[in-house]
Amino acid sequence: MITTDLFPATLNPSRQYETLCAGAVVLRGFALENERPLLGAIETITAQAPFRHLITPGGFRMSVGMTNAGPLGWVSDRRGYRYDAVDPDSGKPWPAMPEVFLELAGAAAARAGFPGFVPDACLVNRYEPGTRLTLHQDRNERDFSQPIVSVSLGIPAVFLFGGMQRTDRAMRVPLAHGDVVVWGGPARLRYHGVLPLKPNHHEALGACRINLTFRRAG
Repeated sequence: MITTDLFPATLNPSRQYETLCAGAVVLRGFALENERPLLGAIETITAQAPFRHLITPGGFRMSVGMTNAGPLGWVSDRRGYRYDAVDPDSGKPWPAMPEVFLELAGAAAARAGFPGFVPDACLVNRYEPGTRLTLHQDRNERDFSQPIVSVSLGIPAVFLFGGMQRTDRAMRVPLAHGDVVVWGGPARLRYHGVLPLKPNHHEALGACRINLTFRRAG
C-alpha cells in the first residue's frame, strides 16, 4: 500500500510545497527520509544495467548517462525515441522496479494531487558537471492523464520549466538533494530541461546528480 506517511515532511512547512503553475509542484526534501534505500536501489539497478550514453535519432551522443528500471525502459537510437521492455545492451528485461521507488513515486504524486499513480518506467539519469538537458516534452507515453514524478539526488541543479511551446520563457527552479518535482494535468506537456550543472560535491554521490523520472508509459 502506498502512503505519504512513508515520506514525511522534513523541512520547514512553509517551504515544503511550492506551486510552479496549475498541475506542477516542487516537494522540497520529500525523498530525504528514504535516502539510504533509494541509493541502495540505484546501485542494484546499475549493477544489472549500467549507465550508458544513448544516441539520438539524429546521430548525436547524449551527454547524460542513463539506464532504466521497471517493465518498460526509455531508449533512443537511429530509429527514434521509444519505450522497450528489453535492455538493448544486454538483451534482457530491465531491472525490476524497487518497492521504495514505487512508494516514493506514488506518495509524491498523491501529495501533488494525483492519487493512484503507479509508474511502469523509471528513467535513471546521471549528470556530471557541465551536463545539461535541453528543453523537451515527454510525449512517448500513451496516457497523458498520468503525471511525471522527478526526484533529484546528489549535487544541485537548476530545473527549467517552460510552457507549452519551446519558445515560451522557462522558469528556473533550483533543486537540491531530495527534492521532488511533480507535473501533470494542465502542465503535463510543458517543456522542461536542466541547465548545465556547476562543479560541486555531494557526500553520498560525489560530483554527480542522479535523477529518477517516474512515468506511466504503457
